[in-house]
Amino acid sequence: MDEELHELIRETVRAIPEGRVATYGDVAKLSRAPSARLVGQVLNQDGRDLPWHRVLKADGTCAPHIAEEQLQRLREEGVVPVGGKVDVRAYRWEDAVDEPAPEPQGGLW
Repeated sequence: MDEELHELIRETVRAIPEGRVATYGDVAKLSRAPSARLVGQVLNQDGRDLPWHRVLKADGTCAPHIAEEQLQRLREEGVVPVGGKVDVRAYRWEDAVDEPAPEPQGGLW
């Protein structure tokens, strides 16, 4: 893997603020990684020193093998999961949210 891309993924994860989450896809988009799966691979292989727990699946769930620890770490930061799932819309990192489309201008007719 390209070392520069690897570091961009790490930097993006490091930038997610406490009490906020991002999806693997968000991190991929922000770091210009080709896929969310690659983000998961980087975190799995080289993410123990990062706030890895702030990165979730798009539906707000955790990978099963780390779910208990991940949800506990998020709770400690004020993220309140419900039923083992995080409401991504409520806790999503602002930098990961696409700008809303401009409102159409109303005409006279």
